[in-house]
Amino acid sequence: MLLGTGAFAQTQQQLSERERLEKEIAILDDQLKANSTQSANALSQLSLVQSKISARQALVKESDREISTISSNITSKQKQIDIQQQKLDTMTVYYTRLVKNAYKNRDSRIWYMYILASENLGQASRRYGFLRDLSNQMNIQAEKIKQTKAELETQKAELVEMRSAAQRLRNQRVIELDNLRKEEAQAKDLSNRLSRERSRYQQQLNQKKKEAQALEAEIKKAIAAAVKGTSKTPAAPIDYTLAEEFVSNRGKLPWPAEGPVVARFGKQYHAVYKNLQLPDNNGVTIAVAPDAQVKAVFNGTVSQIAIFPGYHQCILVQHGNYFTLYTKMKTVNVKAGDKVTTGQVLGTVDTINGETVFHFEIWNEKTVPQNPETWLRPR
Repeated sequence: MLLGTGAFAQTQQQLSERERLEKEIAILDDQLKANSTQSANALSQLSLVQSKISARQALVKESDREISTISSNITSKQKQIDIQQQKLDTMTVYYTRLVKNAYKNRDSRIWYMYILASENLGQASRRYGFLRDLSNQMNIQAEKIKQTKAELETQKAELVEMRSAAQRLRNQRVIELDNLRKEEAQAKDLSNRLSRERSRYQQQLNQKKKEAQALEAEIKKAIAAAVKGTSKTPAAPIDYTLAEEFVSNRGKLPWPAEGPVVARFGKQYHAVYKNLQLPDNNGVTIAVAPDAQVKAVFNGTVSQIAIFPGYHQCILVQHGNYFTLYTKMKTVNVKAGDKVTTGQVLGTVDTINGETVFHFEIWNEKTVPQNPETWLRPR
């Protein structure tokens, strides 16, 4: 076995984390390629590059952890080999003694004379047993030496593979650091570009603020209608049992889409103009692959489907007195009133101005936005 159970589990976990980070970097790469040719929004590009830098830094740290684990396993394996070699040396010395004794008595006539010269039948039986045991011991010891040598060769081969794996990781780490330096230089260039054209990007920010404020107002209105009803349509009874189940799964909900988070919940400030506040983020924004699937994070009922400027098609799902919002949808597979289940595909993400990003929010009945990352399972 190459690794102990604990070390094997740790290595598997590290591999999973490495795969996730590499996948996120690939998504961000695709986003940047599309963004550079289809979008003039340098702020969006900078956000993607900064997210990529963050993922790359995490990947370098992951490489360091993997190298440390393998180095520890190499040390442990070397100790095992040393112990096995000592065992083999001891067995070989003992076997050599047996062979020498057998060689001295190699003539079968001497064996017979040794037995026949016994003073009585008991002594003859003991002498016969000694000679028989000597032969058996030689055979057994020879087989043990053979097995030990085979185990030793296997361990040595494993050690060679471990050292090769460590070297491959070190080489990969050098590449990752080189990519990181390039990405940091790209971020600096974008920052300089933003600094030169502040008035232009101020207009873009103002537009984004208007879109975010309009979305927030409509979401609050929709939640109020679902909870309290309207003059024309009374509200349906709230399923508090479902709400309790939703709350009990806080921190364990599945992510609605796969990809790196490029904008987190709460107050946001400009990447270059540090004192310039961006629209508050009422959820999380995730960079995804084109036409990525969006899935329901919990059982519920589709409350509303609407189109909002900057957010395209949006789906609001009710979970008792909690609501989840899925925005920037290209296709929608459900309609208002539909029951949905955890993991059900609701539709796919749209590409808007070269950006394929999915925006997700969680609200309570008091129209207070929640930080989705405290509700979704840790990555």
